Amino acid sequence: MANPYDWPRAREALQRLFANPDDTQQVFVIINALSGHSPQRMLRRLAEDGTGARLLASKSNLLPLLLDRQHLRSLPDGSLGRAYLAFVEGEGITADGLVQASQVHDRDAEVDPELEYLRGRMRDTHDLWHAVTGYKGDLIGEAALLAFTLVQTRNPGIALIVTTAFLQGRELGARSQIVRGLVRGVRARWLVAFDWEKALARPLADVRRELRIGAPPEYVAVRTSQLVPVAA
Repeated sequence: MANPYDWPRAREALQRLFANPDDTQQVFVIINALSGHSPQRMLRRLAEDGTGARLLASKSNLLPLLLDRQHLRSLPDGSLGRAYLAFVEGEGITADGLVQASQVHDRDAEVDPELEYLRGRMRDTHDLWHAVTGYKGDLIGEAALLAFTLVQTRNPGIALIVTTAFLQGRELGARSQIVRGLVRGVRARWLVAFDWEKALARPLADVRRELRIGAPPEYVAVRTSQLVPVAA
């Protein structure tokens, strides 16, 4: 059954997000409030994909691999795993930080184990998508990656965030990257069904080529600290 659209909750979360773009939890609130049929549709597509069906059957848990930085550091130079490690260390974030931010579901809601698995995998692979697409964790990079993700997932909540970012992103120079993110998402393979576990040790260039990602974009990163004056 599809989640009913909760527009008041989504609107409030959107206001909070744009007041504080570092409040990652609001992204999950918006997505959860406006998911509609998109999780069920993605789950059906995942089950029909050979790799996706195997992932669903095994409930492969990517999180421990992403948290094991010693193992990631042991992977070959130029590999996807090393690129992921460079991203999270450069941004000062951890995979379990997203786990904490994503805890927004209603406690009394009935939980479908396969949908929960899909949600968890989308959450855990988000920063891998950063690494493979080349988008930084700044305001423009997050908006562009969400545009890419919108095409891949067709989630109405993500559409709301991307549309608002596009309308408000003119002064930041974000619009061109948002449009490019949409185009890249169309051209790419469906990343949801990709076996990220097996790809961590592979050369990043090979993974990008297989996923039809293309070269990383060149843009000037814009951080939240550049928009909000730092108190003395």
